[in-house]
Amino acid sequence: MSPTATVSVDAQPPSPGQPHNRLDRYFKISERRSTVAREIRGGFATFFAMAYIIVLNPIILGSAKDMYGHQLDGGQLVTATVLTAAFSTLLMGVIGNVPIALAAGLGVNTVVALQLAPRMSWPDAMGMVVLAGFVVMLLVATGLRERVPRSLRKGIAIGIGLFIMLIGLVDAGFVSRIPDVAQTTVPIQLGTGGHLDGWPVLVFALGVLLTLALIIRKVPGAILISIVAMTGVAMIIDAVATVPSWGLTTPEWPGNPVASPDFGLVGEVSLFGGFGKVGYLTGTLFVFTVLLSCFFDAMGTILGVGDEAKLMDRNGNFPGINKVLFVDGIAVASGGATSSSATTCFVESTAGVGEGARTGLASVVTGALFSVALFLTPLATMVPSQAATPALLAVGFLILAGSVRDIDWDDFTVAVPAFLAMVMMPFTYSITNGIGIGFIAFSVLRLAAGRGREVPIAMYVVSAVFVFYYAMPALGLT
Repeated sequence: MSPTATVSVDAQPPSPGQPHNRLDRYFKISERRSTVAREIRGGFATFFAMAYIIVLNPIILGSAKDMYGHQLDGGQLVTATVLTAAFSTLLMGVIGNVPIALAAGLGVNTVVALQLAPRMSWPDAMGMVVLAGFVVMLLVATGLRERVPRSLRKGIAIGIGLFIMLIGLVDAGFVSRIPDVAQTTVPIQLGTGGHLDGWPVLVFALGVLLTLALIIRKVPGAILISIVAMTGVAMIIDAVATVPSWGLTTPEWPGNPVASPDFGLVGEVSLFGGFGKVGYLTGTLFVFTVLLSCFFDAMGTILGVGDEAKLMDRNGNFPGINKVLFVDGIAVASGGATSSSATTCFVESTAGVGEGARTGLASVVTGALFSVALFLTPLATMVPSQAATPALLAVGFLILAGSVRDIDWDDFTVAVPAFLAMVMMPFTYSITNGIGIGFIAFSVLRLAAGRGREVPIAMYVVSAVFVFYYAMPALGLT
């Protein structure tokens, strides 16, 4: 998820006044100094700013295989992604009454694709996502988000950003694994044989430059514009040149861009089947990893968008935040239920806020647009990964840029754990490892500094579980 530059709105907002009709009264449009026109305009802006996820999520999930070698169908993944985004965003608008849209979260979909699925079946993996959503709903009122230090939370966020950047480089062929026959300790290399080669890699490189240039220019919908433009370039190249392979998707215009949605993945879930494959301890840690991957990020997005939309009270609190958080928990679970991975709040919602959106009516508009997109699956499935994965580098950079300054680098007891969390994720190709090592380091270093009482009991418990998890092979328990 990437921050999107806001766009100035017209003149001065109207003064709060009496509601004009039932729609105004329900969404508190006049009370929040907005208008129906602004809400509609904001809903459109948010949709176009985050519509790239319709393409990107199916590419990430569709490129992975479960333990049986099964891959998810691309068309069905597009339907699942769009369906869940539409449902969750409409729910946020009607119940939460905030201009926040939701869709499959970048980072957590990588956890599902690369950590859960290879060790179980796809229904098992999605069942763990559903369980994580249930836990989010149960923990809404506990304040657990605030129990983990801010700096460590930011370190985890940066680690996820670096990890998805690496995924983008690998999927595009810009970075590749060095074969075992090379007999070297160096694990990866530039392109193929240390050199960049082929039209698809060129499309990726140009896409990265275009995406970053648009972001620097603060163009609304920069990521989506780049994906569309580079898909066009890829189509031209494929028509005039010989390209051995584009990978999963060949950029060809579909015979009919409109088609009925395929709901084949909806409901394909096994809630507890994964525990039978990996054991209860590892399964619990997997659920915990999914939980953390979206739990803290959603809170930061909600507060950030709420502050920009001027929804905070004079004490800096977000009125009705528990309803918003509960909808977020429903979204996580619904993402697993549709096999689209966990759904979470998107910071691209600030694009709509920049257009004047202040209420849930904007989210209703965004959700309605996602509903229309259900019938445009062929357009999404023609986008090659080389045109979509530049978004991962851009998002990774924006996560790092928005989080690194918030780490307290002067306090080594939290700075070192944050650093370990952020580097261990890409270096070990595992978000779980980054979280586990970060938690363990924080607990140990605070104890070593004589500040053990500052560590919440829950963090000691989680750290101990991770220690046992890492010790299982030595104890002969795997």
